[in-house]
Amino acid sequence: MIGSLFKAFAQLSDPRFSRVLKWGIAGALAAYMALVVVIWIVLANVSFFTNAWADWSTDLAIGAAALVLPILFFPALVTTIMGPMLDGVADAVEHRHYPHLAPARVQPMAEVVLGTLRFLGLTILVNLAALPVYGILLITGLTVVLAVTLNGYLLGREYFELVMARRLDPPAMRTLFRAQLGRVWLSGMVIALLFSVPVLNLAAPVIAAAFMTHVAETLRMRANPL
Repeated sequence: MIGSLFKAFAQLSDPRFSRVLKWGIAGALAAYMALVVVIWIVLANVSFFTNAWADWSTDLAIGAAALVLPILFFPALVTTIMGPMLDGVADAVEHRHYPHLAPARVQPMAEVVLGTLRFLGLTILVNLAALPVYGILLITGLTVVLAVTLNGYLLGREYFELVMARRLDPPAMRTLFRAQLGRVWLSGMVIALLFSVPVLNLAAPVIAAAFMTHVAETLRMRANPL
């Protein structure tokens, strides 16, 4: 697993990795700037109070919030924009490290949609179930441990399915996931930690996709050595 992580970092200079990073960050910046512009246009044309001082103060507060709040969600925005391009990252890893592999399978649209909905439902269910535990752990300061553990499972499963869907049909993929749950979960916790580091979290989706491609391919070869 450590070797897989080093390989993922070592390939960051790959032009195909750089392309995804550039488009993801550029797209997020464009969305951020568009949001700020829209909010400031609205503020310039809408009055919240008849009192000029109160209206100016409100505009200033909302304008400042428009500048600051999106920054907090910037990594998530980058991740969302990069999402559709991460298949190219897996392809680059396979081309460099596993050239013997046959071309990746093409996923039917119905399979992609059902997989996305299934994962979304699982994410909601897991987080709702964990809410009482979060409340209990809030006073102990151990919520970070729970967050990394839960997100480790969710991110591990998400990225495992992202890369393994290229090689296995859904039933075979789920069978391998259940058989290697511990390793996939631990890999997901590594990914969760990557997402928690400022600045690094901008590149985390690319690193995570590359890292999980190595992990998943190793698990697949162990399951089918021939």
